[in-house]
Amino acid sequence: MAARHYLVDSDVLITAKNLYYAFDLCPGFWKSLLHYHGQGQVFSVDRARSELLAGRRTEDLVQWVRSEVPRGFFLPVDNDEVGRAYTEVMLWVQRHPNYFDQAKADFATGADGWLVACAKVRNAIVVTNEQSSPASRRYVKLPDACDEFNVRRETTFQMLRTLGAKFDFEIA
Repeated sequence: MAARHYLVDSDVLITAKNLYYAFDLCPGFWKSLLHYHGQGQVFSVDRARSELLAGRRTEDLVQWVRSEVPRGFFLPVDNDEVGRAYTEVMLWVQRHPNYFDQAKADFATGADGWLVACAKVRNAIVVTNEQSSPASRRYVKLPDACDEFNVRRETTFQMLRTLGAKFDFEIA
């Protein structure tokens, strides 16, 4: 079976840092992302990197992205094939009758559309914490965009289990 390729949403990293995989409590999570990236399995997109770097310079996650994460972790999305897929995603969002104009505008300025487009082109799996909400009018949810374009999606925990990641307890 071919190796799976994952594209991680910036929210996965932000939530991990803020809740269950804080840098000081679970450094193994962050090491595992870099390990599986080194094996060619875990990536994100450059637009997600921009979202992450918009945080405070002293923040742990910003420092991790700047000093630990190889540039190749964040895939560029400026090629024609991804651009065409992104245009399809944005046309779907803009023409969707349920979404408020502000929801469409918010989606257009974020990385989610690029994640869907890149995953579609690369046959990758999007990793997100978001929950599907097809009836939402205020937000275009990443899982709903994935579903519309037949892009597979998983949670952080599904990805980690599939990859076989283990975080062993260490006594300080």
